[in-house]
Amino acid sequence: MRRRLATLLVATVSGIVAFASPATAAPADKAQVLSSWTQTSAASYDAWVAARGNQGAWSAYGFDWSTDYCTTSPDNPFGFPFQTACARHDFGYRNHKAAGTFTTSKSRLDDAFYADLKRVCAGYSGLKKTSCDSTAWTYYQAVKAFGSSAAVDGTRTTV
Repeated sequence: MRRRLATLLVATVSGIVAFASPATAAPADKAQVLSSWTQTSAASYDAWVAARGNQGAWSAYGFDWSTDYCTTSPDNPFGFPFQTACARHDFGYRNHKAAGTFTTSKSRLDDAFYADLKRVCAGYSGLKKTSCDSTAWTYYQAVKAFGSSAAVDGTRTTV
């Protein structure tokens, strides 16, 4: 009886181990997904916004969705809604840094940030558009100049 019980116990434990899922590793396409969400195109921006709105669907990827938006700069300077562009920029910086690809991706991340800001400004005309474009250029220059030191020390990620 003991022998049968021991055999049953070993078989049960073996079955549980065989069907147990391995430690949750990020899907193999994580780098591809990260790259696709941090390009300069409107399609890349739209895909990231959709994913951000449904983060649970991407939980296996272990992305860092945290943001401080435009850090110490206004999120909506002069009423221009830059907050989402800053959040995507933070996403790019944080996740490329974690992936070890920040150095090779920084320029593209900053360019994507500027493209996002220009898309915001495209919704305006006349002097308001000129003002928005100037503000976008200033934010872009700030991340180009100061973004790398911020990403390296981990305390700030955008403007």
